[in-house]
Amino acid sequence: MKSIVYTSHGSADVLRLEERELPQPGAGEVRVRVVASGVNPTDWKKRVGAGDGAATAQTAVPNQDGTGVVDAVGENVDSVAVGENVWILLAAHERLGSGTAQEYTVVPAERVVALPEGIGFDEGASLGVPAITAHRALTVAEGGPDRLHPGALAHRVVLVSGGAGAVGHAAIQLARWAGATVIATVSSDAKRELATAAGAQHVLDYTRGDLTSAIRSIAPDGVDIVVEVAAGVNAALNTRVLRTGGTIAVYGNDKGGELVLDFRPHLELNARYQFVLLYSVGQDSLRSAAEDITAALGDGALPVGEAAGLPLHRFPLARTADAHGAVEDGIVGKVLIDVAG
Repeated sequence: MKSIVYTSHGSADVLRLEERELPQPGAGEVRVRVVASGVNPTDWKKRVGAGDGAATAQTAVPNQDGTGVVDAVGENVDSVAVGENVWILLAAHERLGSGTAQEYTVVPAERVVALPEGIGFDEGASLGVPAITAHRALTVAEGGPDRLHPGALAHRVVLVSGGAGAVGHAAIQLARWAGATVIATVSSDAKRELATAAGAQHVLDYTRGDLTSAIRSIAPDGVDIVVEVAAGVNAALNTRVLRTGGTIAVYGNDKGGELVLDFRPHLELNARYQFVLLYSVGQDSLRSAAEDITAALGDGALPVGEAAGLPLHRFPLARTADAHGAVEDGIVGKVLIDVAG
């Protein structure tokens, strides 16, 4: 089978196309014929050696997310069957050779989730890290909800920073599906159109005007949950717009810098900061997220493509290095690798 591999950390140039032996699933494992692989910032960061990405005495295959068709199952697997269309989550986590940038991958059964009938492979490959991160961010507030379903976030106001990003897009869609009022922040008119297409009722350009006043005019009592991609630069703003007892769910620190918190305002708000990293969140949370996301898929709540607010950028497997480079350069939308042609 064809696989993209790397054996040392570095730029996208370390990625190369190789022929590898077809892996066999063991007990509790599933082999998937990969149709499409999704690329996320975590994938290039792992490739360059950031975070938990300590390669590689072994050959590593990149990319956590993907979608395809179940090709074989090992013993004691009854959650999916051969021939089912599925989406894959955290394929390469603690399994260096199981990334989705290859024609077949073998992963634990709990990392493979059946796609609802009528849901395409583009949607399946766009889930994983962005959708589960968004789910986690929306379910960590004091008083809940800890699961998402229609009505779960009724009467709540959610502020999504970076509403045109992949996680922001999923957060808007899931929050709307769960009944929230969604405010999204963006940095351009083009991104405003994308966040609006995703479903945000209010989209604000953070480069213009008084953002605090604009948010407070929509949510006079403050926002309930902030889904935060730029923790450092937005710390002061979040203090000014959060309601008493509200939660700031942080999954990124875009633009860099330190996260400095002013003690007294946070104390008076009884504010909660919750950091979100899927690699250490635990299997129960991953399972709950996968179930809720699949329910939202079945309801048609998570479409992708430019008309749905998430432009797709496609690359063949042989150009995986270019796909990584596009994500590393901050391309707007979702980068997919068409593994099966």
